[in-house]
Amino acid sequence: MAPSKKKHASSQPCVIPGGFTVLPLQFSSDSVAQHKLYVKEHRVRAEKSSHRPLDRTLFVLNIPPYCSQGVVKELFSQFGCVQTVELRDHPGSFEESGPKLSKFFKPAEKQGFKMGYIVFQNSSSLTAAKSHPHNVPLVVSTEKHPVRTGVQKWIQQYTECFIQPDKLQQIVDSFMVDYDKRKEEHAKRLKKEAEQQQEDEEGWVKVTRGHKGTKARPHSEAANQRALQKERGKKKRKELMNFYTWQHRNTQKEHIAELRKKFEEDKQRISLLRAQRKFRPY
Repeated sequence: MAPSKKKHASSQPCVIPGGFTVLPLQFSSDSVAQHKLYVKEHRVRAEKSSHRPLDRTLFVLNIPPYCSQGVVKELFSQFGCVQTVELRDHPGSFEESGPKLSKFFKPAEKQGFKMGYIVFQNSSSLTAAKSHPHNVPLVVSTEKHPVRTGVQKWIQQYTECFIQPDKLQQIVDSFMVDYDKRKEEHAKRLKKEAEQQQEDEEGWVKVTRGHKGTKARPHSEAANQRALQKERGKKKRKELMNFYTWQHRNTQKEHIAELRKKFEEDKQRISLLRAQRKFRPY
């Protein structure tokens, strides 16, 4: 068969098995080597978090180590306004972290290839990123936004690891204020749950009906603690009870002796009742 004379359009995106679109990445405009990013629309039914909307989130694989969160945001900003960028070592569901820690109190991040979730402001930006032609590379380091590597990057990292005492004290104070506030809210919540689960003198717990459409309240922490204490008490009483043969034999002997004692007491009580039933008219 003669080959077709029709040439493929060079402006078409490259889609590989699995639905991933290949995006070429080039560190600078004069570099020869290229790196490949694999992007796909993020569609996970189990994902219920509003931080990753299904129609505006792009799932990216094979992000090189020299691409930080700011660099990735700048790269994909050409397709539209980027709302958030999340870089991770492994894919997974979004996890809400409690306190927001400064970079000085976080463990050092692993240096290596990462994957990311990019949330755009409009869904059209997601389509534009997936339709990007495979022969037009994305340039990482430009004159407007240079990216340092090698010795310059090490010097920058070494300089940024130092912090002024006043700034550090300010970070610590703000964290402690937030910690005290969360601790106070937690104590209030426990107190409120304890009041709701408090029993009256007869052992009843007052149950109030919530608003229409509200879900049932789960068990409070105070109620769970009481249930755990009861279970521990039961286990402690049953611990090593009648475990050995001699323990079981002694328990049986004690039970038989107790039954004999009760039998003698009942005999004496019956004889006393019979003596009191005698008819004495005078």
